[in-house]
Parts: sequence; C-alpha cells; structure tokens
Amino acid sequence: MTSPLRHLVSGARGPAGLRRSVDLGATAGILGELGGLLSAVNGFSACNAGIQVFRAGTPGLGPELSQWNHPEMWKNTYGGIADGLFCFGQDLFGVQFAVQDRTTVVAFDSETGRITPLGTTLEAWAAWLLDDVDVHGCRAYATAWQDQCGPLGHSQRLVPWRLFALGGTYDFDNVTAKDAARCMRIRGPLARQIHELPQGTTITLASG
Repeated sequence: MTSPLRHLVSGARGPAGLRRSVDLGATAGILGELGGLLSAVNGFSACNAGIQVFRAGTPGLGPELSQWNHPEMWKNTYGGIADGLFCFGQDLFGVQFAVQDRTTVVAFDSETGRITPLGTTLEAWAAWLLDDVDVHGCRAYATAWQDQCGPLGHSQRLVPWRLFALGGTYDFDNVTAKDAARCMRIRGPLARQIHELPQGTTITLASG
C-alpha cells in the first residue's frame, strides 16, 4: 500500500528547486524525514496549489526554506509567537505547516497565531491532509478560485481584504492573491494581538 506521503507527492507538481542532498541537521525524526523528502523532491505544490512545500536552496520557484524562516521575511511581525517553528510549507491561505521542538508537525494559523498539533511524523501530516483534501488541503477552493481568477504564481497565496478572524468571508470578492511573505506580514500584527484570546472573543479595532 502506498504511504500517505508518497501518495501526496505522486499527485504533486514539482520539484520547485534543483535536485540536491538536503541536510537539516538530523538523520532521524521529523527533520530527518523532511531532509529525505526534499532530497527526493525539492519542493512541490499539491491539491491544485492548495498546498505548497518549500524548496531548499536556489535557484527555484516559490519561497526558499531557509529564507522563509529568516525572522526578517515575516516572523518579526508576529512578536515572537512564530519563533519556535521551522516552517516547511503552507496552505492556500497561509496556514503554516511547521516542525515544533523537532518532535511535532503543527499547523500555525497565520491570523490567530494558534497552533494545532497534527502528528509526530510527516506521514501523519500527509495522512491528515489526505483525510479531507478539500478542507485540509484547500483543493476545492483553490480550483474554483483559479478557474475564475487565473492561476496563482509560485510565490503567491491568497489573503482576504477583511481578515477571516475579523468576520471576513470566503467570497471571491473578499479574497486576493499577493506575495506570500507580504500576506504573512499583513496578518502578523493581528495574530500578535489575538492569539491568546478565548475562542469567540469579540474584537474591537480602534479607528484612526
């Protein structure tokens, strides 16, 4: 039986970068798995661009792994709440897939800063994606949006004009494509303010 990760990669578009041996400082655990994955397929997109895994090294298409994790790329706008994460991919709306504490794959909500554990292996992460590719992998939305608005660039993600955490909808007229790092920098200040608030808290933005 094909493993979830192999199944995910088999239907992906890639590689996004040159073939190379990727060493992330570990031969075992999640970082070892990730190094092995990128050594086999150096970055890819899946679920019709709903999921993106970053390439390692240059040249290539889309975000580069080490550059993406540099504080000045976008993490500095989050006031420290993303500092413990090694982000290796993202979904259509900038939810970051990351390794936390070298032991756990997590989803980092780019609007709220909340972290959701997904498993202790890349296989578990891939299985979670494939369990519902239209929701977890954003495949249905990515397909519909690109059918109407045109293909996404390799360095683009979608961001709402009115952020979802502030009541924005998923209607296409509330969503636009921008450079992925810019999307994260837009969301960072909001996430810094609300990531510890209880679910359902009403947020009032000061005018001016």
